[in-house]
Amino acid sequence: MVVAQPADRAGEQDAIIAALAPVVDGIAATLGSFCEVVIHDFRRPETSVAAIAGSVTGRSAGGAMSEIGMGILARGDEARDELNYITRTGTGKMVKSSTMVLRDSAGTVFGALCLNLDITAVNQAHALIGEIAGVTGPAAVPTTTFGDDIGSVVDAIVDDHQLRQNKSWADLSRAERLKLFRNLNDRGVFAVRGAARQVAARLGISRASAYNYLAEARAASSPDGTTSTEG
Repeated sequence: MVVAQPADRAGEQDAIIAALAPVVDGIAATLGSFCEVVIHDFRRPETSVAAIAGSVTGRSAGGAMSEIGMGILARGDEARDELNYITRTGTGKMVKSSTMVLRDSAGTVFGALCLNLDITAVNQAHALIGEIAGVTGPAAVPTTTFGDDIGSVVDAIVDDHQLRQNKSWADLSRAERLKLFRNLNDRGVFAVRGAARQVAARLGISRASAYNYLAEARAASSPDGTTSTEG
């Protein structure tokens, strides 16, 4: 989904991304092989990776954003930088990341500069030292889906909700179903083109049901009771 912008603002945003694109190689080269630097263009959620250097998450240019990026996208211009958070990739890598939002001169959030550091070896060494010293191990780290396919990210978010509910769709109450759709909406899932259809297929419900639950969830979340539809 490409979000329409006035021509002058779109041009400014394009210029900022173009100016930053060469920077990612310099940062990655400076920090070494355990570092990945990514420029995201939030105007294109399905292919948001505008530039990338390093291979911590295995993505390439034209790849998709992660659940974290979707959450920032959902917060719009209220989004803030998220620094020094820890996640785990699907392959088991421990990653320390920082996501810094990109704004144009009007204050509109349109992208992000992200740093991902593979700290797997450091964490293993820390765990070994802690075990020798008799210190309790670190808390569990959430797994984040990184990939070039936005569909896999959407599926992972839906599956995560289902696992935490520990119930099938058929066993959820209406309030629980609305909560699920409200949470998916808050995490930016429905900013992705075709996400409502994909969520419906993942849950085993009709598209019409998915759109109805989404509309009701959005109406309940909106201060004025208005709704908006997926683009």
